[in-house]
Amino acid sequence: MPNVPPHVVIVGGGFAGLEATRALARDPVRITLIDRGNHHLFQPLLYQVATAGLSSADIAAPLRHILRRQRNVEVRMAEVEGIDADARTLTLDGGLTLGFDHLVLAAGATHAYFGNDHWAAHAPGLKTLDDALHLRRRMLIAFERAEAERDPEARAAWLSFAVVGGGPTGVELAGTLAEIARRTLRREFRNIDPAQAQVRLIEAGDRVLSSFPEDLSQRAQAQLERLGVKVLTGAPVTDLDAEGYCRDGQRVAARTVIWAAGVAASPLGALLDAPRDRAGRVRVTPELTVPGRPWLHVAGDLAAVESDGRPVPGIAPAAKQMGRHVAANIRAALGGRRASPFVYRDHGNLATIGRMAAVVHLGRLKLSGVVAWWFWLFAHVFFLIGFRNRMVVLLNWTVSYWTDQRAARIILGPAPEVGPRAQIEDAAAQASDSMAARPSTPDASPD
Repeated sequence: MPNVPPHVVIVGGGFAGLEATRALARDPVRITLIDRGNHHLFQPLLYQVATAGLSSADIAAPLRHILRRQRNVEVRMAEVEGIDADARTLTLDGGLTLGFDHLVLAAGATHAYFGNDHWAAHAPGLKTLDDALHLRRRMLIAFERAEAERDPEARAAWLSFAVVGGGPTGVELAGTLAEIARRTLRREFRNIDPAQAQVRLIEAGDRVLSSFPEDLSQRAQAQLERLGVKVLTGAPVTDLDAEGYCRDGQRVAARTVIWAAGVAASPLGALLDAPRDRAGRVRVTPELTVPGRPWLHVAGDLAAVESDGRPVPGIAPAAKQMGRHVAANIRAALGGRRASPFVYRDHGNLATIGRMAAVVHLGRLKLSGVVAWWFWLFAHVFFLIGFRNRMVVLLNWTVSYWTDQRAARIILGPAPEVGPRAQIEDAAAQASDSMAARPSTPDASPD
């Protein structure tokens, strides 16, 4: 009877899961990669899809296409519904059961509303392409509603935008929204001046970009304010609904509120009999395994782990490093060797604020302004998957830079309700993205 290669099941096609899959390409294992979607997403540029700068095909690629040349992997589009750690099986939707020798959980994170989950209906977050398409439609329709509104107070509410959370995503969204209002949409409306739109960035802490050095945070805030963003720090949002939000004892009318204030780990972590932190992340060993079960590996945003006494941040470079390390430890286990502890190598932080404005922190190197923006641009283009994606994104950014235009501004789908507490639905948001996407298939082959 022929020897059956060990079965490695990897849940999640994000940075950690895909990196682990590709790192095991030459090993004598069978890999099953499971994801609820059919694509890998370059999340650092997701806000560009939400703000109509790029289409979804520019920052995502089908997993099957990426892994088409890797013969030891099978891709399944499914959701995990149960995990039996001791029996080494997991159950997928539809009742299918898979056995495994090693399981890698890299299912990422979702939005956290700090116990106010009902806010999600009024302040969507940004984690998936569906989220980005919903936000794009919501943002563009706000300007259309303002154009049609005759009541000055109601018009001002449609032109009021609030981004809750002053991390990199919130800073990038707020800066880009201000640029759209002041540059992209100028001279396109007859009854409103889009430049009169109010964009507020709300941070509960004392400064934006708290993971950056304080001087870079101050420079980032100054660049945001030059773009016209009103930065509010030191007090959290205490309530919000479809018509606005409350902060610091005041009610502010705003028909478009975007949530970028917190993340929670994927619910899959709860399926393991393992300790978790307040955000739902699994507290793993230094080897990135569940305590007492060395065949259960956790990587990416789902893992709570420290390196050199400091928590590993939930960013793409850390997730990729974890994915490679998990693959190395699986390889070691199959060869009868001991697993090694994970050591995070900090390659720095980057955040863009707007046109020719960004901040970069790389060890002792601190950059801001134009130089940081060019650094940020080439770094993101370099790490995109596939030659075609890199060229298309670079071309789109070049055109946008010289023309101030954004290519993906088509609105399709049923018109939203316009009643006093109406919510903007996104039943056909995907269709708007398909109008902007190119007909060719993304070239996301491994390079």
